[in-house]
Amino acid sequence: MSSDFFADFQLEHVQVGEVRLRVRHGGSGPAVLLLHGHPRTHTTWWQVAPLLAADFTVVCPDLRGYGASTTTPTRDDHAQASKRVMADDVLALMRALGHERFAVVGHDRGAYVAHRLAMDHPQAVSHLTILDSVAIGDALERADAGFAQLWWHWFFLGQTVKPAEPLINANPLAWYRPDAPAMGQDNQDDLVAAISNPAVVHAMCEDYRAGLGVDRVADDADRAAGRRLQCPLLVLWASGDDMGTLYGDPLQVWRPWVEPGSGRLSGHVIDSGHHLSEDAPDVLAAALRNALTAG
Repeated sequence: MSSDFFADFQLEHVQVGEVRLRVRHGGSGPAVLLLHGHPRTHTTWWQVAPLLAADFTVVCPDLRGYGASTTTPTRDDHAQASKRVMADDVLALMRALGHERFAVVGHDRGAYVAHRLAMDHPQAVSHLTILDSVAIGDALERADAGFAQLWWHWFFLGQTVKPAEPLINANPLAWYRPDAPAMGQDNQDDLVAAISNPAVVHAMCEDYRAGLGVDRVADDADRAAGRRLQCPLLVLWASGDDMGTLYGDPLQVWRPWVEPGSGRLSGHVIDSGHHLSEDAPDVLAAALRNALTAG
C-alpha cells in the first residue's frame, strides 16, 4: 500500500444495527460523508478525501453489501438493499462517530443513498452534493430506448428471472475491467477483492433490484406528496458520461426537488469520465470545498 493512500485516516469496522460498515475517517472541521457508487468501494475517494481533510472531517464508508461491509439476508422485495436502509446505516454511522449534522456527497448508486438520506433525515444533512446522477424515480420515469441502450446494465443486474451473478462471478475481472493506471493500484486492489467475492456481487445486484422497485416507490411517493430537499443541492456531472445525452441539463431534472425561489440548487459539468473522484480529484475537491464553505 502506497504511503499516500489515505494517509492519517483511521480504518474501522463499525456495527450499526444489523450490519457492520467498513469506514475510513480523518481530518478536522465540519463533517462530510462521501458515498461511493457501483462497483466501487470507499477507496474510490483516496485522492479526494485527503484534499478535503485540511478543512473537514471526512468519512468514507463502504455501503452495506459493498466492499468489506456486511448486509442482511435477501428479502423477496429486495428492501434489504433499499436506499432507505442504506441511508439509515450511514446516519447511524455518523452518529456513532459523533456527527449529528453533516454534509453528504454521493456518486452513482451512492447518490441515491445521499438523496434518500437528505429526504428522510433533513435535520441531519447540511448540504447535499450529487455526482453524475438524477433521482431513481426521475431516471425510470424518463427511461426510453436511449436510456435502455446506454444503461442496459440497470435491467441486467436488476432482473431476477436469469440472475446476473453467475455470469459476473465466472470472470469478475473481465466484467468490471479495473484499470490500475486510472484508479491507482491500491484502489484497484480493493475493488478486485470486493468484486471477487460472490456475496458482494449478489449484494450489488440486489442494490439494482431494489432500485427498480422499492426505491422508485419511495421517490415517487415524495414527489406525489410535494416533499422537497431542505438543504442546498449541488449537482456535478461528467462531460465524458451520459448525463447530458440523456437529460440535456441535469439541473432541470433536479429543480422540482428544491423549493422554488430558494436559490438552493447549483451545479455544472466537470471535464471527466464517470468516476469523477478518480479522473478529476483536484477539480472535484475544489468544487466541493467551494460549495461547503459558501454556507
